[in-house]
Amino acid sequence: MLAYTYIGRGDFRLQEKPLPQLQDARDAIVRMTLGSICTSDLHIKHGSVPRAVPGITVGHEMVGVVESVGSGVTNVQHGDRVVVNVETFCGECFFCRHGFVNNCTDSHGGWALGCRIDGGQAEYVRVPYADCGLTRIPDNVSDEQALFVGDILATGYWAARISEITCDDTLLIIGAGPTGVCALLCAMLHAPRRIIVCEKSPERMRFVREYYPEVLVTTPDECIDFVHAHSEHGGADVVMDVAGADDTFRLAWQCARPNAIVTIVALYDKPQCLPLPDMYGKNLTFKTGGVDGCDCEAILRLIAEGKIDTTPLITHRFPLSRIDEAYSIFENRLDGVIKIAITND
Repeated sequence: MLAYTYIGRGDFRLQEKPLPQLQDARDAIVRMTLGSICTSDLHIKHGSVPRAVPGITVGHEMVGVVESVGSGVTNVQHGDRVVVNVETFCGECFFCRHGFVNNCTDSHGGWALGCRIDGGQAEYVRVPYADCGLTRIPDNVSDEQALFVGDILATGYWAARISEITCDDTLLIIGAGPTGVCALLCAMLHAPRRIIVCEKSPERMRFVREYYPEVLVTTPDECIDFVHAHSEHGGADVVMDVAGADDTFRLAWQCARPNAIVTIVALYDKPQCLPLPDMYGKNLTFKTGGVDGCDCEAILRLIAEGKIDTTPLITHRFPLSRIDEAYSIFENRLDGVIKIAITND
């Protein structure tokens, strides 16, 4: 089968690989019908993910059809259309039982697919702990509607949940890339008083204004003054940094009011400085980490009910055989790209 493979830093190649096989009673084999490219894939390519294993098939954002299951799998069966979760988790350890599935203590727990074990930018993928890692797609939800559920939409849902958003809040979201828009969509479910999006890309600013006209939009250079002018207590009640750029961490806490919640959704390429003397007295609460992606069923239900729609994010579509071209467009932000759907040939 064809599989897009991490060779080494800066080197991804489309190669022929053997079809995956069941290795454990709780495994499933999924035939991929639709995948996508995520910024985290670029982090691997750029060498920013030390745990990524050379030789693995990349890709962790995908939907497909179950081809076969191990004897221990009970929640899905052959022929089911499924979302594949970005997280691998056993469902039984201390962290899984408390909903902290990103920190599953299994040897393949956390972000494994497309990082430490073969992922889904291929024709087939093996999914460990399939009862936890696969979620059936409702009949009235298309593959494109479900494509982002297992990764960036799960991330947005998790970020909105841990940010404790209330109806009285002013929420600032820094970054209007794909994950930022997913965070925006999920934050809107909590009905905050106002949402401000900070973005430097004119194309992404236009996207937010076109699809979410009730949202206020500003730029990084104007953000602090803009937030102060549109908040009641000296800053935003909740801030999400979904950009992860060199200056966005500082911008996030500077825009927060005293006693605010600052949620770090982004994966930074470089270490960030926590200048405690500068922020002393603001009494901020920081929340950060990898997504606990255990809400896929709830998210799919919201999509089926028409309450979340991420299909406008899909701006380009490519077959797997042209994935090099797709990566070039995505990595260099060409042609107004937001997200790319990858189909099997």
